[in-house]
Amino acid sequence: MNILDTIVARKKAEVDERKKRKPLDVIKLDAFYIRNTISLVKGLSRPYASGIIAEFKRKSPSKGVINDRVDLLEVTKGYQDAGASAVSILTDEYFFGGDDQDVVRAREVLDIPILRKEFIIDEYQVHEAKALGADLILLIAACLTKEEVVRFSTVARSLGLEVLLELHDEDELGHVCETIDLVGINNRSLKTFDVNIARSLRMAEQLPKDKLKVAESGIDDPAQVKLFRENGYSAFLIGENFMKTNDPGMALNDFRNQIELLG
Repeated sequence: MNILDTIVARKKAEVDERKKRKPLDVIKLDAFYIRNTISLVKGLSRPYASGIIAEFKRKSPSKGVINDRVDLLEVTKGYQDAGASAVSILTDEYFFGGDDQDVVRAREVLDIPILRKEFIIDEYQVHEAKALGADLILLIAACLTKEEVVRFSTVARSLGLEVLLELHDEDELGHVCETIDLVGINNRSLKTFDVNIARSLRMAEQLPKDKLKVAESGIDDPAQVKLFRENGYSAFLIGENFMKTNDPGMALNDFRNQIELLG
């Protein structure tokens, strides 16, 4: 059993417990469940949009503790002030040190879209994301069937949530469907944790022209962002490169300045 299988097995048990603790009809009573969401797709179309989805992540199975000292609100507000197009927040607790309330707290102070980054394996979690205050969700092709991607993304659309579908190789291209808004290529294998940015470059031409492209993971050089843009990518999900510093917001600001110097 690889790490993705382990995460998904634990997530299924976790979701079953959450359903008992807070049924769907109760989730729908949460204040954020009826809020109007903020569109990342529209934001990326604006002139001078950075395209950077800056991530708040305390730890990961591959790296262990990355940064558990910084304050959630200081970091996410710092990301917004530094020009992030969106903020990604890990909510898995056991493997990534996240918390659902991180999304709630960030939503109260941010004016940009929030991606709830979670291993979604049940429709319940889509409703949960809306109630927490997220604007878009992540669906990982590697742990979902094509039918589940269609079903979960259709539910997300009905709730006003945008959907980022994450792919890892060409075999998963068939998971892309009409109800997906953005397609991401993860440069890190969820099975081995090996990083290879060539994956995003190789698959760029194979992605549907009507879907915005997102390069994910392993991005630590402004020149990589320039290269991805030249290959049709509109957004770049970056976490560890910022989170490993004492001031992630300032790290993003410096990163953006370096991108601008590249022209």
